[in-house]
Amino acid sequence: MTVTPLFQAEQAVLGAVLLEPGQLGRLSEWLRPEHFYRPAHSALYAAMLDLRAEAHPATTAPPDAPVPLAWVNDTLARASVHTRGITASHMHSLASACPRPAHAPIYGRMVLEGAIQRSVAEHAVRLHQAARTDTERGMGVAETLRHAQVLADVLDDLGRRWGSEAHAARPATPPAAPAAPARVDERVLADEESILGTLSAYPRQLGEVVGWLRPEDFADPGHGQIYRALGALHHRGEPVDQLTVLWECQRRGALADGTLEADRVRHLCGTAAGGSAGYFGAHILDASLLRTAAASAQHIRGLAGNEALAPGQLISQARTALAPLDQARHRRAAADAGPGTAPAQTETSTEPPPAQVAAARARSRPPQPGNVVPHASAATAPAPSPSTKPGAARAR
Repeated sequence: MTVTPLFQAEQAVLGAVLLEPGQLGRLSEWLRPEHFYRPAHSALYAAMLDLRAEAHPATTAPPDAPVPLAWVNDTLARASVHTRGITASHMHSLASACPRPAHAPIYGRMVLEGAIQRSVAEHAVRLHQAARTDTERGMGVAETLRHAQVLADVLDDLGRRWGSEAHAARPATPPAAPAAPARVDERVLADEESILGTLSAYPRQLGEVVGWLRPEDFADPGHGQIYRALGALHHRGEPVDQLTVLWECQRRGALADGTLEADRVRHLCGTAAGGSAGYFGAHILDASLLRTAAASAQHIRGLAGNEALAPGQLISQARTALAPLDQARHRRAAADAGPGTAPAQTETSTEPPPAQVAAARARSRPPQPGNVVPHASAATAPAPSPSTKPGAARAR
């Protein structure tokens, strides 16, 4: 068997307590039996804590008092109840493996460091498996959210024990944005097409989803760009139809970079789908949440496998990697709350409110004769200077 530094640290901390039982007082508040990798070491440390809780004479004796043989024998007897194979010779080997008993807290920190890496990796794997299972079964996101909360709680507990600050830190290498898998479920793509057609035909429903559905939630990048264009038109209060959406996509470069084609935009915006945009949006958000969970879990697993990463950095960066998933969870809660959380729409028609229409027309109104700088055509006009920006003109 290869003797690793972690294995030696576990031996050393146990040997230190065997030689100086008073060292338990410097360890018991933050080092737990489950932090030991080997079951025999975990059982021995648990036995020591139990004996200390029972006020064993060895743990209450003065520091300079000799250690009674009963301390070793009682620890061995108590640990043997739960784990077989622990012998007296094993106990003596632990004592011999301790360089200096006074360094017990340092050895304990080494044990805790190994436990942090293992625990974070294990819970990240469970989160990734839950996300994959929920995606394949299409049974919602409850199990994934449960594992995400467990991982967050584990990070908080480990952070308290290690002494790191209880907030996310900026990682040295920020996690990549969750990308859509190579093969996207046809149901997800169908929901995305349905919501785009619904919002194009009934733009009033944009108010029900823009507060919690983001363009990044769409698995198809082209769908996300169309939704971004719809949201921009809605935000500016401008009319929504096939042509305005196509124009907005072009202005944002989605046609030039090959993300979209004009015919595809016309087709998606011209296919009026029945149903509720909120219903389709909730399905899209769930699929995005699962992709985000899988990406966060993979990133955290990679962090835990980096032995050069200090425990405090690992905990902080793992919290940062969970942040996008936490944001998606909050947005999902907003979606579950329903449109009642947003300002009620009083208009009965599908047309934008009159004030928004007037604002849109004002932005498109030709300049008056008294203007100093005439507008050039949209296709040939140079980029406006700060003094001629439309926003600045309206402010005056």
